[in-house]
Amino acid sequence: MTEPWLTTHRGTAPLLVSFPHTGLDIPDDCKDRFVSLELARHDADWHIDKLYAFARKLGATTVHTALSRSVIDVNRDPSGVSLYPGQVTTGLVPTETFDGRPLYRDGQAPDQAEIERRKSRYFTPYHAALAAELTRLRERHACVVLYDCHSIMSVLPRLFPGELPVFNIGTNSGRSCDPAIEQEVARLCAASKWSSVVNGRFTGGWITRNYGRPADGIHAVQMELAYRGYLPDETAPPRWDPAFAQPIQDLLRRVLDACLTFAKS
Repeated sequence: MTEPWLTTHRGTAPLLVSFPHTGLDIPDDCKDRFVSLELARHDADWHIDKLYAFARKLGATTVHTALSRSVIDVNRDPSGVSLYPGQVTTGLVPTETFDGRPLYRDGQAPDQAEIERRKSRYFTPYHAALAAELTRLRERHACVVLYDCHSIMSVLPRLFPGELPVFNIGTNSGRSCDPAIEQEVARLCAASKWSSVVNGRFTGGWITRNYGRPADGIHAVQMELAYRGYLPDETAPPRWDPAFAQPIQDLLRRVLDACLTFAKS
């Protein structure tokens, strides 16, 4: 892709790995609106692209945005409709952090015209890349798995009670993939030393819900990891420690292997 903030690595295996929230970049035309750049980067899926760096060695295609989710969240419904009606969540263009702190200076929150500009400039190209790669892979394979990578703090009282399980598997309540994929991913996670849940607080965002079409040979799974599973501390910005992350990285490799095994069979 020609966008400097959008990176697509083309693999040949029937697996596409999406990184919608690891970005930290803030475009110049947005910077002055934010309370601070530090706050605008606070809710990033920290170091998830490093955690899944092995995916390319499996032959996976990857799509990654370098932009902060505070600019626009490419995993939200572009219409602005909430993915979790009745529950606290952030929107297509977030105006506050997960813990409720305002992101924008007084009077600087994006109006509808600015939201539409960001959708055209940043949201649409990311999804065009996802759609193009899924089409390319489906031309080569009868079945493709889209694996959407996420992470979040273990404790966020504003979003969920108590401590979040380490593995939060979302399949749009079973609609975005074949039951065999959900069951095998769940089995691998449940057999590990970390806690897990399927379609709990997080059932999959816009990417999982929009592209997961099992009848058309595209199976989508979202994995939301609690920070404590792969980061030595959760103080923003949390540091990356490859040795600390290695155990869960080994398990995630088995998870992606299972997705590939399904797709190839």
